[in-house]
Amino acid sequence: MTVRDLRLLPKASLHTHLEGCMRPSTLADLAAGYGIPVPETRGYGNFGAFAGLYDAAAQCIRSEDDLRRLVREVVEDAAADGAVWVEPQIWPHYESPQLADPGRVLDVALDEGRATAERLGVGFGLMVTAIRVLPVEDAEALAELAVTRAGQGVVSFGLAHDEVLGPPAPFARAFAVARAGGLVSAPHAGELLGADSVRSALDDLGAQRIAHGVRAVEDPALVERLAAERVCLDVCPTSNVLLGVVPSLAEHPLRQLLEAGVPCSVNTDDSLLFGPGLLEEYETARTALGLDDAQLATVARSGLEAASHAPAALVSTALERVESWLAS
Repeated sequence: MTVRDLRLLPKASLHTHLEGCMRPSTLADLAAGYGIPVPETRGYGNFGAFAGLYDAAAQCIRSEDDLRRLVREVVEDAAADGAVWVEPQIWPHYESPQLADPGRVLDVALDEGRATAERLGVGFGLMVTAIRVLPVEDAEALAELAVTRAGQGVVSFGLAHDEVLGPPAPFARAFAVARAGGLVSAPHAGELLGADSVRSALDDLGAQRIAHGVRAVEDPALVERLAAERVCLDVCPTSNVLLGVVPSLAEHPLRQLLEAGVPCSVNTDDSLLFGPGLLEEYETARTALGLDDAQLATVARSGLEAASHAPAALVSTALERVESWLAS
């Protein structure tokens, strides 16, 4: 039986953290160049340990050239895996001590992202992400900064880090600023906390997409709401297993959510730390989660339709290619 090539399935990459998708070889090069030990990228047993490893890797981005290399390679890797829209997340304060200010970080990332995407014939947008364990005033200031680049390639606003320490509701004003400025609301929720966190992301933050969201499955009424309101969950199966959100890939709820009509995209989260890139994550969905090609096409279609401000022509062409892939 012929197996369709998943590399040829047009995809949107909607849930990737920029520094967390650095190539291991790039991390080694940068660390060597600065004379520091290569940061560990494995060995976490809980979210706090994982966050510490992420922070250590991010500290290797110390110049404008480093940031350009990072953005360029993230876009290249996603495009090589079949992505036609690439929308990484960035918290610009990681790099701002070296690049003068967060606005400069956004400008450099946008410039390199657009140039690389144009060269490869794909689309690029940037999600600016607040950190929920920092004061809400930081998130509000970041939202105000993000909307100043709304016409230059910043397309969405997110909220990341430990849900237990930073529930959604206090960030309502930051997300109101972002939505008023034309940015899509796409916070993390339903990863380390359950259905109530997802519901708060919808009600308090006006979420139009949710990063992870898989624990919504714990509340059937919430699942029905997500399906009815067509809120896309940007799901990362391998990440969910390695951080203990679900016990195993075999028990991952992606299939259950799809069968309930919830739009879901498949993504990498942090390939540097978790391993799989976008293509491998789709292959995992096929082999370990048991999704057939019709379901994989539905996943790709949902991601493309949820892509924040991707050009209409790009989305239309990609959706036609999804149908052609499925018909092949």
